[in-house]
Amino acid sequence: MTLPVLSSKLAMTPERTMGRRVQSLVPMLAALATGLALVALSPAAFAAWDLQQLMDSLAQNKSGRATFVETKHIALLDKPVESSGELLFTAPDRLEKRTLKPKPESMVVNGGELSIERGRQKYHLQLQSYPELAAFIDSIRGTLAGDLKALERNYRLNLNGSAERWNLQLLPLDAKMQSVIKRIRISGVRDQVNDIEITQTDGDGSLMTIEKLAAP
Repeated sequence: MTLPVLSSKLAMTPERTMGRRVQSLVPMLAALATGLALVALSPAAFAAWDLQQLMDSLAQNKSGRATFVETKHIALLDKPVESSGELLFTAPDRLEKRTLKPKPESMVVNGGELSIERGRQKYHLQLQSYPELAAFIDSIRGTLAGDLKALERNYRLNLNGSAERWNLQLLPLDAKMQSVIKRIRISGVRDQVNDIEITQTDGDGSLMTIEKLAAP
C-alpha cells in the first residue's frame, strides 16, 4: 500500500491537491479497517467456510484491538519504509490507527469526520465534502458490522484455502477506487490474521503484519 504521506501543508493546499491527498487515504483506511475486521474472528467463523459465516461472526464483534508492523514499498524511495503501532475499532463507527514508530501519528474516523494528528499539527476533514471517501468508509463500517451486501457492493470477493490456512482477496468494483487500489489480499491461519497486502495501481504497495491483543 504505498501510502502517500499526507503533507504537513494539508490544510492550505488547493482543492485539486486536497482531492488527490484525500484519495491517497483510501489504501491507508483499507488496511486499517480490514485488519480490525478480521483479527478478532473466532474459530466458529470458519465452520461453514463461506463468506456469510465470516460476516455472521463479524456482526457479533463490537470492538477490536491489535498491534501492527507495516512495510511500505514506494517506487521513489531506495528502501522500504517501516512503521508500527496499534489499530482500534469501536462500534458502530470509530476507527483509529495509532502509529508509534518511527514518529507518533494518529488517524481517527469518527462518525462523519476524519482527523489526523502529527506532532502539533492537526487536520480535520468532513466526509460529506468528499463523497468518494465517505462511500469507501461506509463500506468499511459495513464490513465491521458484518454486512456482506455492503461489502459485495464495493468489492469482488474471492475466499480460498481452509480454516488452517486461508486467503481472502478483495478487488474494487468502483472505477475511482480501481484507480487507486488494484487489490487487497488478507491471509491467516485459523482465527489469526497474519498479514494484509495492498497493491496500488501505480505499482507501490504495502504489507501489514498484525497481532491481536487480548481485551483489557
